[in-house]
Amino acid sequence: MKEAFSNTIFLIKRLRNGDEAAYTYLVDTHHHRLCTFANSLVNDSYQAQDIVQNVFMALWKKRKSLPEDFNIHSFLSRSVYNEFIDQYRKNQSLLALEKKYIEALNLVVEDKDVETIEQLVDIVKEEIVTLPPKCKEVFVLSRQEGLTNIEISEYLKISIKTVEGHITRAFSILRKKLGDKTDMLLFLLFGPNRKLT
Repeated sequence: MKEAFSNTIFLIKRLRNGDEAAYTYLVDTHHHRLCTFANSLVNDSYQAQDIVQNVFMALWKKRKSLPEDFNIHSFLSRSVYNEFIDQYRKNQSLLALEKKYIEALNLVVEDKDVETIEQLVDIVKEEIVTLPPKCKEVFVLSRQEGLTNIEISEYLKISIKTVEGHITRAFSILRKKLGDKTDMLLFLLFGPNRKLT
């Protein structure tokens, strides 16, 4: 039966009929990918799981109205993105930096579908891994861990100017490889609590 579910039209028909095995197959197939994508938006694995769970629950509730020939992969990705935006908008006290983050996300999404965003995030991660070792270490401490230049300087026992040099070099390398969307993609990857240079 699992092999049959790989046929999208058959899967959707079964979902519309309330087949729990079809729903289980859908969750098992897409859960990990969607959690990874959601986590790239919120940088919080628990919140990412909540977002994905909400998406699957919403899909199950409206299963009877699902069209038979739509792209489930794209639909789920877009739903995760929309759920993320909805959760942010429910919070009436958004910080200016968080608003900037949402604007950056929407700007990226405007001319690219959500699946492309997932691919771009993966490319950014790959490019960060290929940075020169010391440059990568400083960049990750700064962007991913959120340390200040002074904290990095003390932690690695190097001067603040050296820290700044590594971060500048990292951005320069990434911009050459990733183009004009670099800053927004990094904002997307590291979230609203990560200051960009």
